[in-house]
Amino acid sequence: MGGERALRVEESLGEGYVRLRVAEAERRQAKHDIRCVEDAIIEMLRNARDAGAHHIYVATTREGDLRTTTILDDGVGIPQDMHERIFEARVTSKLDSVHMDRWGIHGRGMALFSILENSVSAEVVSSAPGKGSSIRVVTNVSELPERADQSSWPSVERNDEGALVCSRGPHNIIRTCCEFALEERGACEVYFGSPAEMVATARARVRPSVSASELLSLKTLEQLPVLERLHAAADAGELCEQAASLGLEMSERTAHRIVSGQISPQKSVLSHLVQTEPNHVSQKGEVDLARDRRSLRVSKDDLEDFSYALEGAFQTLCERYYLSLSADPRISIGRDKITVTFDLRERD
Repeated sequence: MGGERALRVEESLGEGYVRLRVAEAERRQAKHDIRCVEDAIIEMLRNARDAGAHHIYVATTREGDLRTTTILDDGVGIPQDMHERIFEARVTSKLDSVHMDRWGIHGRGMALFSILENSVSAEVVSSAPGKGSSIRVVTNVSELPERADQSSWPSVERNDEGALVCSRGPHNIIRTCCEFALEERGACEVYFGSPAEMVATARARVRPSVSASELLSLKTLEQLPVLERLHAAADAGELCEQAASLGLEMSERTAHRIVSGQISPQKSVLSHLVQTEPNHVSQKGEVDLARDRRSLRVSKDDLEDFSYALEGAFQTLCERYYLSLSADPRISIGRDKITVTFDLRERD
């Protein structure tokens, strides 16, 4: 017992007062910083943003008391020798900068340490410089609570400045992703769903950085960026293998369903929010195509297919002129025209 006390106490000051060792003080602060699963999720999202990610995929699932959350991004990546050390206290890549946002200060090197202290496990599943990252965290709801309702999306409305904000609904993981996506609109595109849904989404949306001939010459798909590996998988077996290597466990049967199109790609969180905005109209007063009852009616599935096709067609311009979309193509209709809007991310 005395040895345990010595590990925690630097100096006894008398009358019951002690000076804690730095490691013990950090551990206690870390326990305080993360009070629920949603706190851990926002810290992981902020980490991805600060790593320069433009696309972030949040895959989460729960079995019994255990929730597994894997976040994949296309940020700068983490060197192999830092995969474990980034979970140590005060380890940060932001020596000369910190980020202040609506959730407070970020850049102290304590976020991942706090997550690890409050989780069953936390690990970098796959990452390398220039290849993005996949980080998986397993939490136990009996130790780190979460909202009871993890399926409801928040309602949205415009505030006094005209900005879209979450107004009603449980403060669950979905809302956490929504609030982050709204705050980082134009900088980070966030996708949310089950592991299978995120694999299907990445497979459909991520554009390869290498040509087909270059892809065939690769010795292993691990040479590709994290998110591109799911797109490059040749068949269901390889897709299942690549997903598992990124912390997204699934059966080969599920992989077959993804390859055959039975599991649909998800829209971005921001696109979902914009489409559910009450009385949504575009800036030019054109009526949302799916809602117009005076003219053409198009099914949701056909709209999504059309949007994916447009995004693919627009990719040529993106590659030639170094452009990047900040959201899915928006489709709207007037009395005598259909308008497609491509929102571009601001250039660095």
